[in-house]
Order: sequence, then C-alpha cells, then structure tokens
Amino acid sequence: MGIALALSPHLDDAAFSAGGTLACLVDQGWKVVLATLFTASVPAPSGFALACQTDKGLPPDADYMALRRAEDVIACNALGARPVWLGLREAPHRGYASAAALFAEPRHDDAADRAAAVCIARLLSSLRPTLLLAPQAIGAHVDHVLTVRAIHGLRPTIPVLWWQDFPYTVRPGIRRPFAPLHDGLPKATLPTDPLRRLSACAAYTSQIGYQFGDVEGLTRALSATCGDERLRVQGDLGSAGLGVVA
Repeated sequence: MGIALALSPHLDDAAFSAGGTLACLVDQGWKVVLATLFTASVPAPSGFALACQTDKGLPPDADYMALRRAEDVIACNALGARPVWLGLREAPHRGYASAAALFAEPRHDDAADRAAAVCIARLLSSLRPTLLLAPQAIGAHVDHVLTVRAIHGLRPTIPVLWWQDFPYTVRPGIRRPFAPLHDGLPKATLPTDPLRRLSACAAYTSQIGYQFGDVEGLTRALSATCGDERLRVQGDLGSAGLGVVA
C-alpha cells in the first residue's frame, strides 16, 4: 500500500468526518498522514478570536492552538496516523469578526486559499501520496471552503475521497457550496471503524463541550450518522489499490 494524505482544515475535521476510514486504511497497511492547514498559534488574540477560546472555558492567556495540536497528537495515535501541521491562521485571526462571518462568503482580501495551495503542493511533492482525502465543505465554513478551493485549483492527478463534513451534516439548513462539483461524483463506502473514530473524536476535548455537550452527546451525534462515512470518489480508486463498496 502507499501513502494516504488527509487534508483537514481544522484540528478535528478529518477525525470527525472520516476517522473510521482512516483507521481502516492504516489496518490495511497504508501510511496515513493527517495534515491540518489552519493550526497557527497567534499571540495575544483579541475580539472574536479571543472569544473563540474563552467561550470554550479557556483563559485569555492560554495558547489555544497549542492545546488543540496536543489533542491532535492523541487523536492521530488513536487512528494510527501521523500528524502534520501546516501553520496557517484560522479565520478569526484573518479578519472574520463574527460567527456569521465564518459561514458567509470568503472575504475578497483573504488569500488563505492561495497559501493553502502552496502548502498542499509542497506536501504532495515531498510525500508523493497515492490517495487524498479531503472535505466537501458541507456547512460552508470559510476555512473549509478555502481548503476545497485550494485542492480543486491544484487539479490533483491521484484519486480523491471527498468526505462529508461532520457535524455540519447533522445540522439543519446547511449550505453546500461545492455541491455542483461533488454531487456528480460516484459515491462509495469504504470499511470503517466506528469505535476508533469515536476515540479519535473524543481526544479533541476542547471542542466536545462546545459542540456536543459531553462525550455522550458526541456519541449520540455520531450514532445519528449510523457510522456512515459515505465518500465521493474523484478518480480511479483501483489505481490506488482500493476496492469500493458502492
């Protein structure tokens, strides 16, 4: 087997959305690299950026992203993946000043998609993966949208498995900005490991209370998906040595 590269906007997205699939790829002999784009610590945050950590019960002087990177190590250990952090700033540190702004159209002066494309291109060149996994940007969070823009702009020549962005998939009224691109791709379900997915998701303790209330809430939310990690397939999975259950 080769190298599977999962491109996660935030420190939790890949585990939340495709953790069971990643765990099974590891079991099949794949080397799985989980690369997260928006991981930079920003000293002395203020305004909405500061609120994004204090509303999770963290003090103003905490290094929020250092805490989240430490959680990512635990989650990747649960999956058997290697974490890589690409060091871009999250949207609240790029001028998005409210929760509503995070789910609106990307700012015209935001070049994060171009920066992401540079980081991803370097990673593709150095790792030479034979399979990519990436978000569909369901829910339209700006960091997810710009990640998808970057990937599509690079026109990858290897197969891509586009995952559904959990937990946005279980929320009402979600936007799907790339639906015209992804809905035309074939669906596939690969083997998954729900227990290791849950274990990896639970490692992101800074997010659990805010997103789900507690671990029981996380478990219920994951159960609402019936363990489904249905993916959209771009390219020929056979060339990557993967069988597919449609």
